[in-house]
Amino acid sequence: MENKANFAGAASEATRERPTLKTIAFMTGLGVTTVSRALKDAPDIGAETKERVRMVARQLGYQPNRAGVRLRTGKTNVIALVLSIDEEIMGFSSQMVFGISEVLTGTPYHIVVTPHSHSKDPMLPVRYILETGSADGVIISRIEPDDPRVRLLAEHNMPFATHGRTDAGLTHPFHDFDNEAFAHQAVEKLVGRGRKRIALLQPPSKLTYYTHTRIGFQTGLHDYGAEEVPLRVTIDNPLEEIRNAVEAMMRAPNAPDGIVCSAGSAAIAVNAGIEAGGKRLGVDVDMVSKESAPILNWIRPEIITAYEDVRHAGREMAKAVIARIDGIEPELLQSISQPVWSRKVK
Repeated sequence: MENKANFAGAASEATRERPTLKTIAFMTGLGVTTVSRALKDAPDIGAETKERVRMVARQLGYQPNRAGVRLRTGKTNVIALVLSIDEEIMGFSSQMVFGISEVLTGTPYHIVVTPHSHSKDPMLPVRYILETGSADGVIISRIEPDDPRVRLLAEHNMPFATHGRTDAGLTHPFHDFDNEAFAHQAVEKLVGRGRKRIALLQPPSKLTYYTHTRIGFQTGLHDYGAEEVPLRVTIDNPLEEIRNAVEAMMRAPNAPDGIVCSAGSAAIAVNAGIEAGGKRLGVDVDMVSKESAPILNWIRPEIITAYEDVRHAGREMAKAVIARIDGIEPELLQSISQPVWSRKVK
């Protein structure tokens, strides 16, 4: 008991400042070089020594000094995720972080989230990362057809992956959701329920997936004999504005009997607008919505949902960035996932 108490006291004393390799060496009675090699799982260090070093490192809360790693190797071991804080509703960003973290576990890399608002200059966080050399790779979202961030990262030979595609002839790693398939299938499901006048709550027109969504939606209208009821807001509008716009649309003489929603968070506002407009979901009007977390059917079982696996997207982008750091060609690091419809949908 006395030895444990002495160890705890020494550990407490040692951890008043950030623990280092020297701290672990002092606590174990080993040399700094031996400690360093044990933590790197060097084959010439015995298993018992490695376990003792790792146990002390865990108890001290030791983390490698990134500045030191950078000086020795030229690397930061950081993957920067530039993520819009506006995407946090309905767990979008947390699911992406979980997916990235799953891949980085067991690698030397750590994720650092760089938050920004889509209402601000999107170039600022990317320029900061490049100017400070604070990451070995970057993941960005909200991709535009000719995205200046993509061009800047490519010009600086910074390994990166995007959540979404560009359309400007630049080959780069990406993972995307097939929004064209989602919108086309959404119209099919609404028409299958007898709906013929369909509104689309779409992405903002500056983003690439707006075009994919519009193509799928318009093709679906043509293929299944339905017509569009215009809706003058997008998923980027504040939820209250979406709710008010849907209420006004539902009170109009030619109200839609079907709505396609491009975001799970916005579907809550759409539902509120339908009810405020005096209509009943599942009776007067049906709604199809994308979602990144299985929440909507807990709120309103009548909503037809398509699952976008954002955690899977995070895993794919993390793997792509690491592969790009290792020199894999970008055209081999591109993937697209399909919508997964809720079981109740036929």
